[in-house]
Amino acid sequence: MQEKIYTIPVNEAFEQTDDCPFCVMYNKLESNEIDLITGASMMEPDIRIKTNELGFCREHFAKMFAKPQRLPLALTLQTHLDVLRKEVRTGALLGDPAAKAVKRLEKLENDCYVCQRIERHFPRMIETACSLFENEREFREKFLSQKYFCLPHYKLLLEAAKRTCSKKAYPELVKAADAVVRAYMDSLYDDVSLFCKKFDYNYRDAPWGNARDSVERTIKFLTSDKG
Repeated sequence: MQEKIYTIPVNEAFEQTDDCPFCVMYNKLESNEIDLITGASMMEPDIRIKTNELGFCREHFAKMFAKPQRLPLALTLQTHLDVLRKEVRTGALLGDPAAKAVKRLEKLENDCYVCQRIERHFPRMIETACSLFENEREFREKFLSQKYFCLPHYKLLLEAAKRTCSKKAYPELVKAADAVVRAYMDSLYDDVSLFCKKFDYNYRDAPWGNARDSVERTIKFLTSDKG
């Protein structure tokens, strides 16, 4: 398989078979963005303009705050606050004195620099996986060997396949992805069913098998493992 720079993270995620490969990709992408914005990119003027405008969501503020060095975050907050001091003022001479401030605060509430970066790059990574499935036999084998695709990313995969795959490859990918998801869903059902039975006196001495962590695994499958 001939590697290109945009295929490397996709192939790396599909090398493992313990987790949803798209969760692995997402978390790696998110981690890289957090590292950049609290490191090398933090002082770049064009990036600071964007972070001043967009800010960060609560989740990504928390992940930035968890970094051992607080100075990069503090410097980012300093200029962000300076911009907001001017933009959320009330007291317009004409009309609603709070309208401009409310509009800016609504934008701030719905924007996040890191989320925006992820939303720009992550769909392309899923499309790359579809392209590799169609064109690389070795990748197709990796695809089929995955333990599972979480349901949120399974949906994105099917949508990306419809956009990017040929008429021949699209049903092949859908069938392969369905086989992976169906097998895992069936095994989860069996494990959760056994977990429930273990609270019945009649099953007290039955072996646990893989049921002990079935609730946690089912939640990951249903909601993804982002973060």
